[in-house]
Amino acid sequence: MSTRTVPTLESLRPAPKVLLHDHLDGGLRPRTVVELAESTGYQGLPTTDVDELAHWFRDAADSGSLESYLQTFAHTCGVMQTEEALMRVAAECAEDLAADGVVYAEVRYAPELFTEGDLSLDTVIQAVQAGFTEGERRVAARGQRIRTGTLLCAMRQHARALEIAELAVRYRDAGVVGFDIAGPEAGFPPTRNLDAFEYLRTSNAHFTIHAGEAFGLASIWEAIQHCGAERLGHGVRIVDDVKSAADGQVQLGRLAAYVRDRRIPLEVCPSSNVQTGAARSIAEHPIGLLANLRFRVTVNTDNRLMSGCTLSSEFAALAEAFGFGWPEVQWFTINAMKSAFIDFDERLDLINNVIKPWYAQRT
Repeated sequence: MSTRTVPTLESLRPAPKVLLHDHLDGGLRPRTVVELAESTGYQGLPTTDVDELAHWFRDAADSGSLESYLQTFAHTCGVMQTEEALMRVAAECAEDLAADGVVYAEVRYAPELFTEGDLSLDTVIQAVQAGFTEGERRVAARGQRIRTGTLLCAMRQHARALEIAELAVRYRDAGVVGFDIAGPEAGFPPTRNLDAFEYLRTSNAHFTIHAGEAFGLASIWEAIQHCGAERLGHGVRIVDDVKSAADGQVQLGRLAAYVRDRRIPLEVCPSSNVQTGAARSIAEHPIGLLANLRFRVTVNTDNRLMSGCTLSSEFAALAEAFGFGWPEVQWFTINAMKSAFIDFDERLDLINNVIKPWYAQRT
């Protein structure tokens, strides 16, 4: 990769960036969690001190286990059970991402997690979309820009995938750009939801699948070959099918070669992968090898609250660990924009008129 000047966190913030894997309920502001808990009567927070709560989320997520990591969401979902809360969280999400230089973001959430009160699935979706619309309006009023699209998730341990897939298709002209399955991988293979994926394919709808994070090559193979995933959520375990010899020679197995040849995007989330045990450290993260081998790698945040990160800080950490320069940051960004679930003309406009002109001044 490039040996040019390594970008700093400060220099990365204004850079136009693209985010494909970010969970709405994993990106709340700590202060918002505290205030929503007070206004909604949620009693479960470990502390109501904003700074202490921020540290608690980060520490609780540093478990090395995906299952333990997922338990932190009980609190964020717990305070997001009203229309007002959902609208606020979505609006602030758009504002926070725009402030970090993100020009296009796909933010995902599972509507079924926000119906513990009296909200219907349709009401949840409408409230989130209204929040993103308001957030985009606030961003534009500040002279910035962001385009958001939402992905509706079904929880793989439940049996509502087809129902959520139908909602994704119903709302695809109202801001929903695709579908995903999330939750624990082990014991809940993507093939449990084949009816949902068949429905999406026959409806010409887009979908990605969490695969190759906590579980290995089998989940990636099933997601692609049985379910037809267009992208892989995380997908870092594809490195298990890549063999590196002592002399530096690299050999790709059949599945890894297929993923690379087909340009199947990997939604890599470095800090999150370290927290859940998918990588031992940023310096040892497979993204360096995968980028060198020219897989279609994208860089993402996953859960900004739990990882205490932004997209800029993820790039800064990778730049420091692997020596990535501006050409690599642009390459990751264009990879993501090419892989987005919006139409071709919109993707091309952002690449040619926003992303490339900015990076041309730095490379």
